[in-house]
Amino acid sequence: MTPSTIVLATRNKGKIAELAALLEGLSVAVKGLSDYPEIPEIPEDGATFEENALIKARAVCKATGLPALADDSGLAVDALSGAPGVYSARYSGEGATDERNNAKLLEALRGLPEDGRACRFVCCMALVAPDGRETTVRGEWEGRVAEAPRGEGGFGYDPLFVDLASGRHAAELTREEKNARSHRGKALRALLDVWPAFWGATA
Repeated sequence: MTPSTIVLATRNKGKIAELAALLEGLSVAVKGLSDYPEIPEIPEDGATFEENALIKARAVCKATGLPALADDSGLAVDALSGAPGVYSARYSGEGATDERNNAKLLEALRGLPEDGRACRFVCCMALVAPDGRETTVRGEWEGRVAEAPRGEGGFGYDPLFVDLASGRHAAELTREEKNARSHRGKALRALLDVWPAFWGATA
């Protein structure tokens, strides 16, 4: 049976609002970690995006007794054997910033031609129920790493990520354009596809 409340394992208000909008009509209240200040920071020490998402979802489900949803995402570059991967947010080390991460990535790919700069954004979402049921979904956005940043929007590696379909940098896309193409948008749509079967209900 579809739950009345689900907890998103984040304090990011934007992510919470995004999920609440997608689940509109399912009669599900979406809460975030700001509603549960007693839950400490959850270490993300998994080797894959799926593992990290499950670690967070399991911890929040156990702490609240409610169904929990978590996501983990990052950039995987072919020429770097999938790096920065799960370390995307902290790629440049302690005190990492978007600017430092982007600078390190550009340096790592210095001199590589366009056809050697293939990459993809990856997002994995994990849904965990109090009775122990679990499911994961995944979304990927194919692109390449540009030789220089461009655009004023987005965050993270968006200024360097070139969308193959449009030839534009992710930071140049509107929010609507990005949501239609992005790894997170694809993962969220995949989540909606499995939602009824996971809860044994139709919506």
